[in-house]
Amino acid sequence: MKILVISDSHGHLANLKHVMEFGKKIGVRAVIHCGDWADLTSFDVVLSYNIPIYSVLGNADVDSNLEEALRLECKKYDPHLLKLKIDGRKIGVIHNVDFKDERLYEFNIIFSGHLHSKEEKIVNWTKFVRPGALINGINFAVYETITGEVEFVNE
Repeated sequence: MKILVISDSHGHLANLKHVMEFGKKIGVRAVIHCGDWADLTSFDVVLSYNIPIYSVLGNADVDSNLEEALRLECKKYDPHLLKLKIDGRKIGVIHNVDFKDERLYEFNIIFSGHLHSKEEKIVNWTKFVRPGALINGINFAVYETITGEVEFVNE
């Protein structure tokens, strides 16, 4: 299953729409947002594509209306650490990684944001991936659950 992984959109609607169109074209079946939506309008844009959304909050997500919408409309939501199991893979989603947090090492892969840069590395047999920040341009990732491969996309 292909999953679109985005983070740190900070209300940049044009980039969100571009990425969602890309995801629709390649047939993604889910969207993971690693936090820092910034506003309800950003969430509404992603929601309008009718692709299941999995999300956490970021430090810039201070609008209580946004949190309520995420809680009601996301396929799965947690404000801090989201735990998923898709195609047998244990997936974690968190906005800001603390590598001292032992809970993170129960997952096969962790998606995060906050630092506005892309990165992929393995620590203690757990893959950590930051897709990049949409506020900085068209920076995102596509995760294939069957193979475990992550493809970074920068346009």
